[in-house]
Amino acid sequence: MTLIYLIRHAENEFIVEKKLSGWLPGIHLNAPGVVQAKTVADALADVRITAVYSSPLERAMETAEPIASAKGLVVIPRLGLGEVRFGRWQGKSLKTLRRYKLWNIIQHTPSLVRFPEGESFTEAQSRIITELESLRTKHSKPKEVIVYVSHADTIKLAIAHYLGLPLDLFQRLTIDLASISILSVGKEHIRLVRLNHTPISYPSVEK
Repeated sequence: MTLIYLIRHAENEFIVEKKLSGWLPGIHLNAPGVVQAKTVADALADVRITAVYSSPLERAMETAEPIASAKGLVVIPRLGLGEVRFGRWQGKSLKTLRRYKLWNIIQHTPSLVRFPEGESFTEAQSRIITELESLRTKHSKPKEVIVYVSHADTIKLAIAHYLGLPLDLFQRLTIDLASISILSVGKEHIRLVRLNHTPISYPSVEK
């Protein structure tokens, strides 16, 4: 059995400004985000963590760093854990994006969506699951705990896969900033142990 901790990155200014950051470089945690990241690390103080992996994007790496540092580990960046590639949508405000016809399709039948000059949700889900399974195989000893710091949509896509949810239902899941979700994956079972737990009550920010 492997315990997989799926942690969403903490707050940054693109979240506050309600913009889609995607793979844009140079997006760092803001002051509340730094506090959130430290709080997550504190919440995991009693957890024996084998390894900490992260999306290579700054906001995820900076969330992962306090977790790894507290355990004497180094954060290992993995491209496969990165955000959905939103293509031409990244950098735009959500207010603007909601005016596009594609927005409603994303909310209701995301299996049909490919972002302009980006990837589809199907491709993103395949990428994240390939990455998680590769690393889970690497950490297959009994009761190993591995941490992945990633993004809301990629975590939702991963959980939907392991629960057997159709891709078109993945938007029914909620993954908040600096939240912890836990999967128990063994040879004979997969269980969702925890979903979208936040160690403290963070201010609500509309996605």
